[in-house]
Amino acid sequence: MPPTTSVRRALVAVLASAAVLGTAAVPAVAAPHTASARHAGYGDAARFGYQKAVAERVLKGVFEQGDTEVVDRYVRPDYIQHNPLAPDGAETLKNLGVSVHRQFPDFRYDIKRVISEGDLVLVHSNVVATPGARGQAVFDIFRFQGGRIAEHWDVGQDVPATSANGNDMFSTESWPRTGRPGPAWLTAYNKQLVTKAFDQLLVRKDLSAIDRYWGPEYHQHNPSIADGVAGVKAGLGGFFEAFPQLKVVPKRVIAEGDLVAVHSHYVNAPGERGQAIVDLFRVRAGKIVEHWDVIQDVPATSANDNTMF
Repeated sequence: MPPTTSVRRALVAVLASAAVLGTAAVPAVAAPHTASARHAGYGDAARFGYQKAVAERVLKGVFEQGDTEVVDRYVRPDYIQHNPLAPDGAETLKNLGVSVHRQFPDFRYDIKRVISEGDLVLVHSNVVATPGARGQAVFDIFRFQGGRIAEHWDVGQDVPATSANGNDMFSTESWPRTGRPGPAWLTAYNKQLVTKAFDQLLVRKDLSAIDRYWGPEYHQHNPSIADGVAGVKAGLGGFFEAFPQLKVVPKRVIAEGDLVAVHSHYVNAPGERGQAIVDLFRVRAGKIVEHWDVIQDVPATSANDNTMF
């Protein structure tokens, strides 16, 4: 949730040029596995576990190791890209990984939490190009088709030096202090609760939603908003006053257990390109108790024709 701004800096510019210009040809490897067949009949838990494992394997393989075989194995050739700095296609992803690994051999994709629902996987990470840097907070969303990654959205924001709430952008402060999602039987209820809360608070700009859906133990990870219920009321109240024509359009909701993510397009005023935002909420006992988000300005141009949404 706003208010804040984010700008992709030097690292992302390097990644973009690598994606566009490419590198030397990378040889293909053996044919990919037919994952959907291998995991058929094992139920949603097995499928979601597989999808999460593949998403992690691809992110770490591509960006930490420059591994092109992992792309051949797990990514469809007609891979659809929504990152505005990269063209479509698996070849672009391979070229990007090789270039990043050459220029940043200590690149780390520090994955904090992963959830999966349906054919979607959401990964929340701290992406650091050089040791000692704060890096970026990133949400990656992958859509699977036939057991392979078919489509990708992401949102990235530089991690600031300070925070208004004393929490970093990645830790878990609510009990239990784990990044793993809660039991699957909670998913449907929590997804419905967060969808209603998000609509009332952010789409309809009704601050009374906080009294109804937020718990007294509320931990905030947006670095610009103070901790607790009072912090979110003051922060969003001021934001709504500053931008009375704010329009928030949710694009997709992904839930697993006690974690629910909403990927949205926020536009502060008519005519603006707005921001791509992922809000991640944690629910306990029917109340929202924790929130993380990542915010990125929608750029004027894109290397693909797919928009960020």
